[in-house]
Amino acid sequence: MTQEQYTHRNNVQSSEEPHVYKVGIYGWRKRCLYFFVLLLMVLILVNLALTIWILKVMNFTIDGMGHLRITEKGLKLEGDSEFLQPLYAKEIQSRPGSPLFLQSSKNVSVNILNGKNQAVSQLVTGSNGVEARSKLLEIKSNTGKLLFSADDQEVVVGAERLRVLGAEGAVFSNSVETPQVRAEPFKELRLESPTRSLFMEAPKGVHILAEAGNIQATCRSEMRLESKDGEITLDASKIKLPKLPQGTYSTAAGTRQKVYEVCVCPNGRLFLSQAGTGSTCQISTSVCL
Repeated sequence: MTQEQYTHRNNVQSSEEPHVYKVGIYGWRKRCLYFFVLLLMVLILVNLALTIWILKVMNFTIDGMGHLRITEKGLKLEGDSEFLQPLYAKEIQSRPGSPLFLQSSKNVSVNILNGKNQAVSQLVTGSNGVEARSKLLEIKSNTGKLLFSADDQEVVVGAERLRVLGAEGAVFSNSVETPQVRAEPFKELRLESPTRSLFMEAPKGVHILAEAGNIQATCRSEMRLESKDGEITLDASKIKLPKLPQGTYSTAAGTRQKVYEVCVCPNGRLFLSQAGTGSTCQISTSVCL
């Protein structure tokens, strides 16, 4: 190549303009990108506003949320609360000076489980009543005195006085053991067995006392006063036996008069016999037959 040809080629190349290649997003792609960036910023602002609103409404603090506070002794809950799932806690107590309410639309159950997750004691309070299941039920006073106890063997009432306020009194199908039975002041005491017998027994005697009233004992068939080793004492200013039968008498026993003596048959039956110079019970024994 001659020098003239080389010079001409360089002049041709220098006369051409250099090519520029554009790098980036332009047109509708750029507008879509700006739209998505703007939409993301709006969502971030809305989410931040909702988060701040939830924190404000739920009263979130460093100590807890709402009525729930985290303390050194555990969780402190103020106001009414509703639990939709089981609650496990070692101890539940109210604030000092405030009552503790447990409320349910159906019933409230308290179960005590053993190591095998079997209920050994249960307390159920519902619309039909209160039901307790346990081997032993005890009720004590604030001083620790036993007021009531019940198990499979016996029921113990530890109060100083047992009052039955029912109009029909108390009904016992079996025997009753007590050191004393008395009525309230100015009230009557009635021991009654409408269809069965009534027995009163004591190893050292039965004492019946009415300080300001009368004692009346009635029965349909027989009334028996029996003392095996001691005696029967009727201590009163007047003792009346108005319906005792009278034994037969004869004119040889003495003149007729209105003086009688009380006689006892071998079977324990009492009867009247007209008194004479001597005892007339031996000749007036027709009642004992």
